[in-house]
Amino acid sequence: MTTYTHQTAPTQFVEATGIRFAYRRFGKTGSVPIVMNIHFRGTMDHWDPVITDGLAERREVIMFDNAGVGASSGEVPPTFPDMARDAIAFIKALGISKADILGYSIGGKIAQEIAVQAPDLVRKLVLVGTGPRGADTAASKAAEIFSATYDPPEHLWIAAHFSASPAGRAAGLAYLERKHRRRDRSPEVSEASAATQYQAIALSNKKVDGVLDYLSEIHQPALVVHGHNDLIIPTVNGFTLQQHLPNAQLIIFPDSSHAPFYQYPETFIREVSAFLDQEKWA
Repeated sequence: MTTYTHQTAPTQFVEATGIRFAYRRFGKTGSVPIVMNIHFRGTMDHWDPVITDGLAERREVIMFDNAGVGASSGEVPPTFPDMARDAIAFIKALGISKADILGYSIGGKIAQEIAVQAPDLVRKLVLVGTGPRGADTAASKAAEIFSATYDPPEHLWIAAHFSASPAGRAAGLAYLERKHRRRDRSPEVSEASAATQYQAIALSNKKVDGVLDYLSEIHQPALVVHGHNDLIIPTVNGFTLQQHLPNAQLIIFPDSSHAPFYQYPETFIREVSAFLDQEKWA
């Protein structure tokens, strides 16, 4: 029997609600799979292979391109609840009745909406570098970072995801090298799709009365992970999630920004594996 990895897992397709979803799945079967929801402008090829292969040693990992992203068909919908609706359709199309959901950045916002819309589908949540509806973005440098020019352009991802320290920059360069090892990659997110994602971010972050009330409905165990100085979704949002989710714990990684798990992959894998394996959280 062939054992696939992040680099070798074949791209497969499944249809649901008129969308042809591209996905890859690999790892140890027989346990609850973990479904990965990626960041703004990301495809399944933006995940760090160290993370996905590390998680796959203990459970099945499923990466996918949501509607209108990468190799999937359709259009990016205008809101995170709509993106969650598409993700739920994808998961159910695979015949999965229970999953752990990992969401990174806007993928974390989508993960929360999946838990709200389909609570019976979700066993546990891992929320990385993300925030709630009505997120506090006062200290965010996202607009500045994403509008700047980089040489080479790929260094945008270092500025957006890693701390500016020598260790952070070294971790960012190492991530870029790992990310490009796979050759048959999903197409990059189009400017039109990115613009719709950005509109969804702005809509989600609006401040309205009771904007955090929905968090009390998410009773699944949640592990919230943040960098100590997240320049994209400020770290205070990790505290907000932990305080308002009924069953959450919080980890803050030192000397890190928006991608703390890429800067400390071994520690992240150890902490997440322990969290997912804890029977008392089941």
